[in-house]
Amino acid sequence: MTAPTQPVDATTPSGNSASHTKIIVTLLIAAFVVILNETIMGVALPKLMGELHITASLGQWLSTAFMLTMAIVIPTTGFLLQRLTTRQVFILAMSLFSAGTLLAAVSPGFELLLFARVVQASGTAIMMPLLMTTVLGLVPVARRGVVMGNVSIVISVAPAIGPTLSGLILQFLSWRFMFLLVLPIALIALTYGALKLVNVGERSKPRLDFLSIAVSVPGFGGIVFGLSQLGEVSHGGSLALALAALAIGVISLIIFVWRQTRLYRPGNPLLDLRVFRYGMFRAGVGLLCVAMMALFGSIILLPIYLQNIRGLDPLTTGLLVLPGGVLMGVLAPIVGRLFDRYGPKALAMFGATVMVLVLWGLTTVNQHTPIWQLLGLHLILSLGLASMFTPAFTTALNPLPPHLHSHGSAVLSTLQQVAGAAGVALLVTIMTIRAQTAAASGTADLAAQNQGIQLAFGVAALIGIAAIVLAAFLRTTKIEPEEPGEPAAEPEVAELR
Repeated sequence: MTAPTQPVDATTPSGNSASHTKIIVTLLIAAFVVILNETIMGVALPKLMGELHITASLGQWLSTAFMLTMAIVIPTTGFLLQRLTTRQVFILAMSLFSAGTLLAAVSPGFELLLFARVVQASGTAIMMPLLMTTVLGLVPVARRGVVMGNVSIVISVAPAIGPTLSGLILQFLSWRFMFLLVLPIALIALTYGALKLVNVGERSKPRLDFLSIAVSVPGFGGIVFGLSQLGEVSHGGSLALALAALAIGVISLIIFVWRQTRLYRPGNPLLDLRVFRYGMFRAGVGLLCVAMMALFGSIILLPIYLQNIRGLDPLTTGLLVLPGGVLMGVLAPIVGRLFDRYGPKALAMFGATVMVLVLWGLTTVNQHTPIWQLLGLHLILSLGLASMFTPAFTTALNPLPPHLHSHGSAVLSTLQQVAGAAGVALLVTIMTIRAQTAAASGTADLAAQNQGIQLAFGVAALIGIAAIVLAAFLRTTKIEPEEPGEPAAEPEVAELR
């Protein structure tokens, strides 16, 4: 039985908070599962190479294709979230993810497994903008800090837990169980959401601009692929291919931006870049990008150090960095409550300062650094990152008027992917160049690698200074009113149960 209703509005006292909580919890669980899946392949690659009889460069495409798909699909989610209902978008995202997970679990060879990863990534790309847009539609500004704190658990903790979980599975079970254990959770979330989710916000009928899609694919895809290839140059990747992909990506993005500005007057941009007119959105996104570069850089550099320099196995490495991910999860709701009470500036500046100091401290690691010291530094780094994520997310999205919620979420998610890829590419390249230079001058292999890692952490610390500057500009803002001339939206139809 269906009946027309007014769009859900959580900013009014009449909103059903219990129903809203169920919606957000459902989306949080689904988002955690799909983001967790993003980082499980790194540890599994050696085992997959042996069982599927593939080379390392070919196997790396299981991660590269996932990132590329994310970068290509996320920019279209602003359109999807305006055109389809909340329930329809959720069912689309989780159906794609579940189908990809099932295909991956039963894949007889590399080709089908690669296709399955692309299908998984398509669902993952849709889920995060859906989650953030729904939170903006349901949660009043005064309480967004707490809820965005829970969102940041998904963003920060799931990638940290992924390698540890896959390491544990591979220690005792077949690689297929990385997908078989996730599939039932995804199907339960899909079923529950399909039955219980109600529609949030208002729909409009934007037209799909095919030229925007045509240039966004090589634009965002080219940037992410070029950055990922740049990070692989030291392992046999082609520098010319990386630079060519980056050049194509930059040129395509310039055309994409020009095209979106031409579509403002009809009101049908694929990705509405007017979100950048809001100063706090720019500051928050900038801070988030720097934090993501530090997070993904540390996720890559620390395991390289622990395995190559200290000789630890992948499972032990994963267990060593796991407490940091758990700490971020524990702190996220606390940081959210502090944000709601005191605002973003003090929290973000504290977190950025801690991050810079720890990254600088990691420039001193060597073959003899005590493991307990490394664990302590990683925990303190996690404290700093947790103090930044919620202020960055919430401050960036808070001032946007409702008609820009979906586009702001899509822009933010897209830039997260680009920043993560850029951080990995930059720091791995610096590490490799420094190690090769040291080795050429006669330095022993381990010492040369160690010097490369130290320099990479030093560069990460210098980049982190930008986060301190950006954090100083953050302030609490109010939602801006709708801009005049926006196209009228259609009321949603929610199912009554």
